[in-house]
Amino acid sequence: MNNHNLSTKPHFQIIDGLRGVAAIIVVFFHLAEPLASNHLDNIVNHGYLAVDFFFLLSGFVIGYAYDDRWDTLTFKGFFRRRLIRLQPLVILGMTLGGITFYFTDSTIWPMIHTIPLWKLIVVMLIGYTILPIPLSMDIRGWQEMHPLDSVGWSLFFEYIAK
Repeated sequence: MNNHNLSTKPHFQIIDGLRGVAAIIVVFFHLAEPLASNHLDNIVNHGYLAVDFFFLLSGFVIGYAYDDRWDTLTFKGFFRRRLIRLQPLVILGMTLGGITFYFTDSTIWPMIHTIPLWKLIVVMLIGYTILPIPLSMDIRGWQEMHPLDSVGWSLFFEYIAK
């Protein structure tokens, strides 16, 4: 069999570039969060627009990649592919959030210096499952689903939506 004759879908490099730019803006937005004294003086204050743009482009890419495979791909196979692709990022994000948690103590997150290490570890272990933590386990004071990886909510909903 000659692999040179196999037809492949066209690759849209401009979409990869736009997703990359959006991802970089989102990273800068989240890196600037601890430096802000409130939500209005974040130097990349409209980073959520980049998140929405990234999701829009990612939806197109996933739809484009899987639309012609549904007749041969089972739901279990699709979910396994998504799990293999997303779960390492969940674990990496929660681990990095756990390692750097105490370094982000600031006026915007006043509870950080009061949190015992055991509670941080429990929140990190729950975070590995991508399940939202209960409000009783809030460790930053913002009542987030994933306080160690504030963008974990997007992966949580990506698991549900796809």
